[in-house]
Amino acid sequence: MQTLYGLKDAGYEALLVGGSVRDLLLGLNPKDYDVTTDADPEQVQAVFRRCRLIGRRFRLAHVRFGPEIIEVATFRSAPRTPDEEVPDEDAELDDEFDEALEEVDAAPLSNGLDNDHLLHESGRILRDNVYGSMEEDAFRRDFTVNALYYDIRDFAVVDYVGGVADLEAKRLRLIGDPETRYREDPVRMLRAVRFASKLDFVIDPSAAEPIAQLKHLIVDVPPARLFDESLKLFLNAHAEANFDGLRHFGLFDVMFPTVAQALESPRGELAEQIIRLALRSTQNRIKADKPVTPGFLFAAFLWVPVMDLAQRLREEGATPVDALTRAAQDMIAGQVEHVAIPRRFSSMQADIWHMQPRLEFRRGKRPFRMLEHKRFRAAYDFLLLRAQAGDADQDLADWWTRFQEVGQEERQAMADSAPASPGGAPSGRRRRRKRR
Repeated sequence: MQTLYGLKDAGYEALLVGGSVRDLLLGLNPKDYDVTTDADPEQVQAVFRRCRLIGRRFRLAHVRFGPEIIEVATFRSAPRTPDEEVPDEDAELDDEFDEALEEVDAAPLSNGLDNDHLLHESGRILRDNVYGSMEEDAFRRDFTVNALYYDIRDFAVVDYVGGVADLEAKRLRLIGDPETRYREDPVRMLRAVRFASKLDFVIDPSAAEPIAQLKHLIVDVPPARLFDESLKLFLNAHAEANFDGLRHFGLFDVMFPTVAQALESPRGELAEQIIRLALRSTQNRIKADKPVTPGFLFAAFLWVPVMDLAQRLREEGATPVDALTRAAQDMIAGQVEHVAIPRRFSSMQADIWHMQPRLEFRRGKRPFRMLEHKRFRAAYDFLLLRAQAGDADQDLADWWTRFQEVGQEERQAMADSAPASPGGAPSGRRRRRKRR
């Protein structure tokens, strides 16, 4: 509220907007609060001492009050087509969207507003810094329920697009022509699935029907942005419902093509069960306010494809260790072309996969060394998940559970009496030859 009243006292319009207004009207607790105003970012910065301007494609002001950051956006107008746009001398846009996006983001900011709003010929928005009125701002937002404003001057909800009626009907409806809006930003298809799950809304047929024909546009979205969207889809309390929604519309197949193929393979039932168990585990941890990591979830997504590829490589003559290493590298490299996975998470994936066969070796000092590994807990949780899906021996999972619970002496006794390592020597290690 300090941000709203600070801008109001400085002579500007300032309103709450978007998800915070929507959630308050639904009786939910907003995750954050967004403010919109007729002040441009530089004017906002002049009002607040602790304010930082961010973004090129979409210029924003971040106002800090203690640990809290309030995002302030200036009213925007509708995008223009390239033919209506004044050329930007600072950014030579290529025909390919990804190259154009990189050049636009890297280019210096233009001083003229006319150069800050650009549509690619595919319909994608490249720049979005043309300022307008509050009504224009409402009509350029994505869904009607996200285009509601709360005005502190008269404590009223401002609704230009029928968002209140859609809230009451529990309906998710796009503003404007759905195909045009999806072409402007294909991520809106993913947002439709996520909001429908979160709010328990029905996607309006006008918004649902074009997705089947336009889902291929997700390929044009930068992989780094799709990673961010994946976190919003799967690291929340509605992860499994989002998984079902993405599969229903065919969007999951575009984002995770290798996983989609595995789900249709002879081992598809196992792949789906492991994924669902991982999603439910994530949901439960979030509800219990426990930490979650995408590395574990992506390890579950790709587990069956990785193991199937490793099996083929072993049949071609690779050692088990080499086969698993190559399979892990190939799977991660293939996936990041669609959804980027930062190295800290992809390395966690690989560690979880590599530790699964190592958990079978329980004699001697090996279990003690495993217990000290930084990824042990994640690998152990993954073993429990596999056992629950029937992909690992339940006795093995129970042994590791007990090994963590007992004292040092009993741990030693367990290690001494553990079954012999499968196949004798550990995979990929040579037996020491005896001297003649």
